[in-house]
Formats: sequence, structure tokens, C-alpha cells
Amino acid sequence: MKFQELYENGELSRRIKMAYARLAACDLCPHACGVNRLKGETGLCESGKEVRIASANVHRGEEPPISGTKGSGTIFLSGCTLNCKFCQNFPISQLRNGTDLTVGQLADKMVGLQKKGVHNINFVTPTHFTPQILAALYLAIRKGFRIPIVWNTSGYERLDTLALLDGVVDIYLPDMKYCNNDVAVKLSGAKGYTEVNRRALAEMLRQVGHLECDEDGIAVRGLIVRHLVLPEGQAGSPETLAWIAENLGTETHIALMSQYFPAHAAAQTPGIERRITSDEYAEAVEALEELELENGWVQEEPE
Repeated sequence: MKFQELYENGELSRRIKMAYARLAACDLCPHACGVNRLKGETGLCESGKEVRIASANVHRGEEPPISGTKGSGTIFLSGCTLNCKFCQNFPISQLRNGTDLTVGQLADKMVGLQKKGVHNINFVTPTHFTPQILAALYLAIRKGFRIPIVWNTSGYERLDTLALLDGVVDIYLPDMKYCNNDVAVKLSGAKGYTEVNRRALAEMLRQVGHLECDEDGIAVRGLIVRHLVLPEGQAGSPETLAWIAENLGTETHIALMSQYFPAHAAAQTPGIERRITSDEYAEAVEALEELELENGWVQEEPE
């Protein structure tokens, strides 16, 4: 893993200091709330200096190259940089259920999962805890940590935060949620999501390239893009997929998801108060095929 080199040459230590300094007027995500999290102030993500996690377990439900045969060491971070009205994990992301840990305790979680034989450590909604994760990685390396790191994110990322992760993250697993900024604000409170998201994914691809797997089909490096089809075309699936084909390349691995259901506040939100139809998902699959985006995974059509 490249993070071993960053540890050995002192670059990881430098980035940890840079990341923590940004908590004094937090600008880790595009909201740039400017609060002093080092003194306990909180912004949109409602997170302070301490890292909070909801769980750290072996997970077998990710894309096949991530879960593989032994599972992914998945660490769910509490809180989120988005406020999606349809979030299926809203008790974690919105209500911030979880337990505060020191970075040393987080490092122990990483090493403990590695000892269970997982293929990778998969940080879910990690952006607002970037400094703490980098610090935990430093400590984990000293304890023998050596497996790939997956950055499982909403895709709402600042380029200067992604720069802190260059050479640290092995596999990026971002969402592409929307291609319309008004919809992004209405459903997720994400101003400028489309432009921010597209710039971020281009940078992720620059850092790690397209997906690479070992001889057993287990991901070791690269980009996998997730796109959740929403009712009434709210996600702009054909346009989103066309952008991927043109700007990231047709070799991009895509997980096209049909699993939407009206969780959290979706049942009271016009336009997303129902499951998607088989026709809505079929339209997205057809766009995928027409664009010759042949790498990745589709799910069963909804009933």
C-alpha cells in the first residue's frame, strides 16, 4: 500500500497536521461551516473533535470485488456531510447514533478487522472525520496494518480534502447522486452538488485509476461509482451515465442500484415518496448499455 511510503517518508505526519489545522475553522467538506471543532463547536455534520462510529464489522454486502470471499472491514462513521431525505442509514447519518472513540481506539478497530481476514477497511461516510482517520492510520501502521483502504462516500468532496488522501486511499467508492443542483438542494441540502461531485470523481480517478483486481477478483486499487436510481427521474440517470462515459471513460466500473425505498423523510417528500418502477430502472439499464458502460453491476428490477 502506498500509505506505507507516506508513513516512512514523513508525509503522512505532515498531512495529519494539515488536516487537524483545518478543524479550527472547518472546511473539510463543501459546506465549509467554519466552526472550530477543536473547541467542540459543530457545524452541519454535528461532529466535533472526537471521531464517532456506529459500528465496525465484517460486511459481505458490498460489490463483489470489495466484499470478496472474506468480507469488507466496514466502519460506519456517525454523521454525514449531506442531509438526504431518503437516507436508509438515517439513525447513523442524521441522528448520529454511535460511540465516540480516540484515534488509538479507531486504529485498534482497523487492526482488529484485519486480523479477522477482511480484504480491506471500508470507511463509510468518512469525509468529516478525515483528520482522525489519517491519525488512526498512522497508529495502525505501527501495529502492522497493511490492507487496502476504501473511501465509501457521497461524492460531495472538496479537492483540497481529497489531496490529503492521495496515496492513502486505495479504492474510491463514491456516489453520483444527481445531475440537477436544484434537486440536490431539495433532497440532500447539497449546494452545487453536480459540479462538486464531477470534479471530485475526476480527481479520484486521477489518484487511483480504473478498478484493478488481483488474481482472485479482489479489488486492490481503483474507482467504483455508485448510482442509485430515484423515482420520477430525480437522479437524472441517463445524463449522469452519459457524463461518466464521456469524462471518466467507458471502462469505469458502475454499480447501478435499484434498491431505493422511501426511508427517513421520503414518504413525506413529493417525488420520492414511492419505490421506483421496473420501467424507471430499465431506462437506466438501457442507457448503461447504449453508452457501452459494460463494467460493473446491475441489480434485479423492482417488482
